[in-house]
Amino acid sequence: MIPLDKQILEQYIDACELIKDTKEEIGKLRKRRRQIQKDSVKGSAQEFPYTLQTYHLEGLGYATVKDPDELDRMEELLAERIRNAERIKRQVETWLNTVAPRMQRIIRYRVFDDMTWAQVAVKMGRKATADSVRMEFERFILAA
Repeated sequence: MIPLDKQILEQYIDACELIKDTKEEIGKLRKRRRQIQKDSVKGSAQEFPYTLQTYHLEGLGYATVKDPDELDRMEELLAERIRNAERIKRQVETWLNTVAPRMQRIIRYRVFDDMTWAQVAVKMGRKATADSVRMEFERFILAA
């Protein structure tokens, strides 16, 4: 079980964002891999009559990468980054399941959803105030 501190909760948020950003990067990488290059050249027949002809060429190109395997290696690195971030998320989610339901809600609203203490109090209901919810959270953090 991981110890609770504010840094762990912030790591969860960063891990979620990192997963989202990395998935976008992988999508861009795959798009680059699928880019079809098109070109046309003019030439003539080798024998008489030397008639001018236009040849249209197209195919998959690796214009920005000298080594085609580089895209595969980069994609594997990004996939490893996602796996590491997902491991952090699972650790925090596992820890969060051991916490009382009320505190789970407070942590989710305040830390994960980035709500103000006043917004958290409204979501908590039952005569909760911004100060009472904040104090409950701070006592919980200090006790952990």
